[in-house]
Amino acid sequence: MSRIGKSPITIPDGVTVNVADGFVTVKGKLGELKQEFSGIAIKVEDGTITLERSSDKKDVRAKHGLYRSLIFNMIEGVSKGWTKELELIGVGYRASNQGQKLDLAVGFSHNIVLEIAPEVKVETVSEKGKNPIVKLTSHDKQLVGQVAAKIRAFRKPEPYKGKGIKFVGEIIRRKAGKSA
Repeated sequence: MSRIGKSPITIPDGVTVNVADGFVTVKGKLGELKQEFSGIAIKVEDGTITLERSSDKKDVRAKHGLYRSLIFNMIEGVSKGWTKELELIGVGYRASNQGQKLDLAVGFSHNIVLEIAPEVKVETVSEKGKNPIVKLTSHDKQLVGQVAAKIRAFRKPEPYKGKGIKFVGEIIRRKAGKSA
């Protein structure tokens, strides 16, 4: 049995969950999310959600914990939201935003201008003497992670000097270089 799939999910106040026609719809103060499911029975009773497998086939067992995690992330997103922070490390690396357009100067001949999805709120923080930070906030965890990964892919942190775009709190394994 999936340990994650067996544990019930409690629904916080202000969040409604509907299960119909192979879709789970979660509504909250920050927005609405919809997820398709199959092979798993989802029961909403007394403010808790439980998931049960229809059979013991390998693909159904794999989906048991997956759907539980997806539904939990949806509930967490519409009630609290998800945030990812990216830090730009390097001389002359800058970030600014005008509405949903993110402007990155990360060592190329031209700035990178990226149009961010309307569901994701983007904010840039630039303080003197500190590295610029890009904050991404949304109710959809998958979308925030995807946008953050796309931004990070422009200039991944390199192991010798540590320059590049990294997640706040990410540890970069450093290499010694030629002299060592």
